[in-house]
Order: sequence, then C-alpha cells, then structure tokens
Amino acid sequence: MKYKLKLFIILFTVHCSLFTHAQDVTALINKAKEKLDRVNDYIAAGVLTIDVAFIKAPTSKVTVYYKKPDHFKMVNNGGISILPKGGISINMGALINTDNFTALDAGEAVVNNIKTKVVKLLPNDQNSNVVLSTLYIDESNFLIYKAVTTTLENGTYELDMTYGKYADYGLPDKVNFSFNAKDYKLPKGLTLDFDENTKSPATDSLKEKKGKVEINYSSYTINKGVDDAVFKTN
Repeated sequence: MKYKLKLFIILFTVHCSLFTHAQDVTALINKAKEKLDRVNDYIAAGVLTIDVAFIKAPTSKVTVYYKKPDHFKMVNNGGISILPKGGISINMGALINTDNFTALDAGEAVVNNIKTKVVKLLPNDQNSNVVLSTLYIDESNFLIYKAVTTTLENGTYELDMTYGKYADYGLPDKVNFSFNAKDYKLPKGLTLDFDENTKSPATDSLKEKKGKVEINYSSYTINKGVDDAVFKTN
C-alpha cells in the first residue's frame, strides 16, 4: 500500500511538473505572438541573395508586402520568387497560434550568443501540412531567433533571424533561410544551371545540397495600409 502511494505521488508530481512547463512555454509563445500581432501590414525593402546550386539568380533588390492574416508577396527584379510554399513567407504569428498547436518545453539553447528557450509545436490538426516546428525564443525580449519546421510538401526548412531597429514589432533586419534542395519544387519560368529533365549524377549531387536564401532588410513601412490588389496573381 505504501509503495502504491509513493508511486502515485511520484507520477502526480511529474504530471504537475510537465503541466507547469507547458503553461510556461505557452505563455512565452503568447508574449511573442502579442508582439507580432502589433503588425497589421508592412512594406519592406531589402536585398535578396540566393545560394542554390541549380538556380541562376543574381543578388537583387526586393520589395516585400505583408498583410494580416497571411498575405505575403515578394517582388524582385526578375519578378520571380524562388521560396518554397510555407517557407520564408510564413506568417510567424500564424505559426505560433496555440489554438492550433500543442506547445512542449524542449529545454534551452544558445543561438547567435543569445540564450533561448526551445519550444516544440505539435499540430492538433491531423491534416496539417506542418509536421513539427521547433522555435528558439528569447525570453527577455520575446523574439524568435530560430525556427525549424518540417512539412509534408517541402521537407524541412530553417529560419535564422537577426534583429535591430524593428525588434519592437518582432520584425527581423536579416533572415537566413535554408532548405533541402531535393525537396524543393521549382516554380515555372525559372532559369536553371541544367536541364531539369536530364538525370545525371552531377544533377543529383547538386540537389542533395542545401539551398540558402538571405534577405537583408533596409527598411519597413509598418501599419500604413497595403491594398489587397497587391497580392492578386497576375
């Protein structure tokens, strides 16, 4: 009888501890979301650099348009965005919506010399394209410095953010985006270094490498309004 009582107490204590940790990380995510929710829309200017072995894409100036809840468009000199669906255009506010995900405390980690809390998000919707997201959040400033997301359609991609003068809005000055090139679906009209229909060891080798995209933002115009027509497909 005493053994069963001790076992019950231990299990109850572990359960309470896990519940408390879940509450803590959910509160942290809500704080980060509150910061992002301050942004209703923005127009941002920046420079896009693409490092993908099988794509010819020079460094170019870009204009990025965003409007709640999930409208996002990037316009560059060539008029082409090479970013996978659900990649860098993802609305972080939607990603950390705790109504759609269960948050789990996964410890701590240092990202770019900043101590962060690691939070894993498991989707509650079995039909979600997102399988798992791992967020690295600065508990002092409620900023997401890193996000690793695994999807059904485009494999796993990673976002690394650097913040500066727009940190109060949760908007980064610099974003590094990396993804598995072999999982990436090429958009129509893109200039390639090789014929995509030609199968060769060299081609396969290139596609095994990671693709990298970097955006350095020079300015944001925040909450001044963005016309819905901007996001219509031409």
